[in-house]
Amino acid sequence: MGRSVQQISDRVCLFASQDTWIEGAAIQQLTKTAELASMHRVAGMPDLHPGRGYPIGAAFFSLDRLYPALVGNDIGCGMALWQTTTKVAKVNVDKFAKRLEDIEQPLDASWQETVQAEMTHRDISAGLFESALGTIGGGNHFAEFQAVERVYNEAAFTALGLDKKYLQLLVHSGSRGLGQAILVDHIARFNHDGLVAEAGSESESARYLARHDEAVRWAELNRFLIAKRFLAAIRSDGECTLDVNHNLVCPKVIDGRAGWLHRKGATPSDKGAVVIPGSRGDYSYLVQPVNNAPALTACLYSLAHGAGRKWKRGDCQSRLSHKYKREDLYRTALGSRVICGNKELLYDEAPQAYKKCETIVSDLVDAGLIEVVAILRPVLTFKTNGSCSS
Repeated sequence: MGRSVQQISDRVCLFASQDTWIEGAAIQQLTKTAELASMHRVAGMPDLHPGRGYPIGAAFFSLDRLYPALVGNDIGCGMALWQTTTKVAKVNVDKFAKRLEDIEQPLDASWQETVQAEMTHRDISAGLFESALGTIGGGNHFAEFQAVERVYNEAAFTALGLDKKYLQLLVHSGSRGLGQAILVDHIARFNHDGLVAEAGSESESARYLARHDEAVRWAELNRFLIAKRFLAAIRSDGECTLDVNHNLVCPKVIDGRAGWLHRKGATPSDKGAVVIPGSRGDYSYLVQPVNNAPALTACLYSLAHGAGRKWKRGDCQSRLSHKYKREDLYRTALGSRVICGNKELLYDEAPQAYKKCETIVSDLVDAGLIEVVAILRPVLTFKTNGSCSS
């Protein structure tokens, strides 16, 4: 592993170079989390930034206790990459933008047969937060049409079934109000103390894990439906190349010890190729984890999940409004278009609020964790057109 690995203490490791700016509060949160009961090790990624009590962009491995608060309220949030049947050369961004204007509304009756069949197939309770399925939500969630800018590893790229002539669709969303309801219920009953991992379906930990796992399946279905409706809107079809969650907890054996691996904004490195997205005005990176056992263990089998914020939400408009008119933010320096009907979100998710994704990826390459397969360029980014509720 290279210079992008900082051993802060015997239980805290940060995968970022000294040149990568990380807010001090985030490192404090990471160190504090390592002091939780039964916590064995924690690993911060180069996109580490402060969260509500716990850092985002980190993985946490505990032994006999699991912590729902570390997973947070967006259980199952993740990234899905689809290859469309639309050729990049045929893209008309103005037409696409017009067709996507009202796409964030709840799915209409024409989708009911698909929704019911998928909920049954994925073992999701009938009617569970059904009205939110197929919607992106607020915050940093998005759906983005992308073009393949450059391929670095042709063999890996082709093995994924990808073709650079075709438009790609990247969907970032999670479990919407379902994950929030699960966390609120847990905190009301147990605060932030965590749950002793006990055997038996009647234990509190088993009850939480059952709801958690259903929320993960719900989030995966949500991304599937978002992709399907976006493809239908542009009169295209497509196939899912990958779908990987970055907010979840699962059993894992690390350092020869069985325990619970929590990921909060940390993409698994043991699930094959993943996309590390940049801001809406930056490139995204399709990467392949490196099969390096010591490195995989050190990073708790996790990678960065994005570029990582530089600025707090709510501060962005005051930082940018004197330089940019609202209309300026609907186009990016890369020539891509942005659809966002929420003024606050338009500023909060501006490219300037995020680190350069190249920096994040470089740190992971230097640490021996990944190799870059391809770079993806944004063409059209959709953010919610309604309220910012997640």
